[in-house]
Amino acid sequence: MSAMSAGRSALRMGPAELVQAAAMARRFYLEGKSKIQIAEEFGVSRFKVARVLETALERDLVRIEIRVPAELDAERSDALRARYGLRHAVVVESPAEEQDDAPDPENLGEVAADLLGELVNEGDVLGLAWGRSTIHMAAALDRLPPCTVVQLTGVYDAGTAERGSVEAVRRAAQVSGGEAHPIYAPMLLPDPATAAALRHQTGIARAFEYFDKVTVAAVSIGSWEPGISTVHDMLSDEERAHYASLGVAAEMSAHLFDTEGRRVGRDLGERCITVEADRLRRIPEVVAIAGGQRKAAAIGAVLRSGLVTSLVTDTAAADYLLTESAAPQRPALERADPDGD
Repeated sequence: MSAMSAGRSALRMGPAELVQAAAMARRFYLEGKSKIQIAEEFGVSRFKVARVLETALERDLVRIEIRVPAELDAERSDALRARYGLRHAVVVESPAEEQDDAPDPENLGEVAADLLGELVNEGDVLGLAWGRSTIHMAAALDRLPPCTVVQLTGVYDAGTAERGSVEAVRRAAQVSGGEAHPIYAPMLLPDPATAAALRHQTGIARAFEYFDKVTVAAVSIGSWEPGISTVHDMLSDEERAHYASLGVAAEMSAHLFDTEGRRVGRDLGERCITVEADRLRRIPEVVAIAGGQRKAAAIGAVLRSGLVTSLVTDTAAADYLLTESAAPQRPALERADPDGD
């Protein structure tokens, strides 16, 4: 046989070969049988099976498609995970017409709810910090294994507890069938003495006892500007100016960060009802939920803090994070403190 004839023969499959290739491909791709099992069934070597399966792909007898829901951007998700050393990164499509003053897209909460359904195992302790995105996430929860749910921060306004983080904790506990440990106290108090007194109240102290047991946490991120940071909106003009002078660029759970992820304005924490940063760092899985162009730089700052391991965001923020010139100094999974504390 000439070389040209052999080439044509290799490219062309007879009917028996086509039928056999289709049958082997069905066993392998649809029925989950191994190449050894298929080889035994057809009386050929496993190497022959491998060649047939390869040919089936080349001849378009088999087409492999990788599909994710249209709202998920798999390519950006993987690139973001690799760039920041995250355990999980999920990027969703930004709204077609994103407004400059819009909060986190609500679909972030829905996707985060699905992610928690994957990450939380029976017997875990789930911690929820205050934030619009975590509240949206809790409202979207429809599955969670039995777990304990604890509130990690006080509420933005004690008068809105029923519509905020307290209700989010209750909702998550209801879905999981586990215990709920809410915190009925404001996040920010007038002075350290008042905050210290509240921390010793029975219900709040009981919630704090669970902080070291938290295995999965969900947190929000804010940038240091009106409407995008809870803490910013609770402070006086003088206090805002003071913390701005320290270089604050981001806020998470009442902790402030500069652009390099270093904590600044630590005195503020003495007035807050919130999980301490060192405790957050010890939680095995901390999922941050935040998106939008206005939060992009703040998200990058918090990722550099080493306090979070996973991120749910949108394409607008992801594009900034993937192109910003300041590459992350430490991957998030190292959980290292930029301050060296």
